[in-house]
Amino acid sequence: MNTKVGMRLKVYDMIEPSNQEGSTSKSFGIYDCIMMVSIIASLVPLAFKSTNRVFEIIDIVTVIIFIIDYVIRFFTADFAMKKGYKSFFIYPLTPMAILDLFTILPSLTIVSNGFKLFKLVRLLRTFRVLRAFKAFRYSSSIKTILNVFKKQKDSLTVVCVMAASYVLISALIVFNVEPDSFGNFFDAIYWATVSLTTMGYGDIYPITVAGRIVTMISSFMGIAIVALPAGIITSGFMLELEGKLEKKSDAEK
Repeated sequence: MNTKVGMRLKVYDMIEPSNQEGSTSKSFGIYDCIMMVSIIASLVPLAFKSTNRVFEIIDIVTVIIFIIDYVIRFFTADFAMKKGYKSFFIYPLTPMAILDLFTILPSLTIVSNGFKLFKLVRLLRTFRVLRAFKAFRYSSSIKTILNVFKKQKDSLTVVCVMAASYVLISALIVFNVEPDSFGNFFDAIYWATVSLTTMGYGDIYPITVAGRIVTMISSFMGIAIVALPAGIITSGFMLELEGKLEKKSDAEK
C-alpha cells in the first residue's frame, strides 16, 4: 500500500472508526471528545449579548479545529464515499459538509467598521448555532436516536400526514363556523395547531357554542395524535437498544 494512502487510511480510521471493521484504534475516542468539547465551547459565546477577549479566543480556537476537521474529512472523502476521485468533488456538496462549511464561514467574516453591514454580520453569527448539529456526527447516543427515526420513518410519516390533515380540516371547519374570531385562514391554522398540541395559549379562541364544540373535539383528537409518535419512538428506541445489547453479547462470546 502506498505510504500516503496508508497514512490517510489511518487518519480516516481515527475520525470514522465505525466504518472500519475490527478497528482497534483508541484515538477515535479522543478525537470525538475533542470535537464534542469544541462544539459545546463554540456555543458558549452565543449565550451572551456582549463579547470579550475570552470569547474571541474561544471562537478562534474552535474554528481552527473545525477547519482542520473539514480538511481531514475532505482529503479522506474517497474512503468514506468509495467513489474514487469523484468523492473529492461530491463530498463538498453533501449535507454534513455544507453544514460544516456554514459553521466555519461566520467566524471568518471580516467586515470593516466603516461598512454598515452589522445586521448581515449578526445574521451570519446566528449560523454558528448550526455547530450544535455537528454533534450528531460525534455522539453515539444521538446516532442511536437518528437510527430510530430512520427505521420508524414510515410510521412517523403516516402520523405526520394524519396531523397535517387534522390541522387543515379543523382549520377549515372552525374558520367557516366562526369567521368573526379568525381574521384569516392562517389564524385558523395557528389555532388548530395549538389545539392539536393542547397548548392553549388563549390569544385566539372561539366564542360561539359551535366553535367551542369544535375546539373540544379537536383537543381530544389532538391528544390521541400527539401520543402516537411518542409511542412509536419509544418502542423503536427500545428495539435499537436491544439490538445493541445482542451485538455486544455476541461479540463477548
